[in-house]
Amino acid sequence: MTYKIEIDQDLCISSGKCVSDEPRVFAFDDDELATVIDTGHSLDDARLIRLARNCPGQAINLRNESGELVDLD
Repeated sequence: MTYKIEIDQDLCISSGKCVSDEPRVFAFDDDELATVIDTGHSLDDARLIRLARNCPGQAINLRNESGELVDLD
């Protein structure tokens, strides 16, 4: 399954964890908030789940192929 990555910029605290962990997928925008720059990423699901769980602001959301939010707990 390939998850769609979303960033809730209202929750982003600009820690830079996602940007430093996966600079091919995430970057900072002009407001220093994380954004997804590679929507056609090749990261496996386990890696995406780890990235989302490690976000200190809990701003990374994953959606499954049906568009439903993935439970990260």
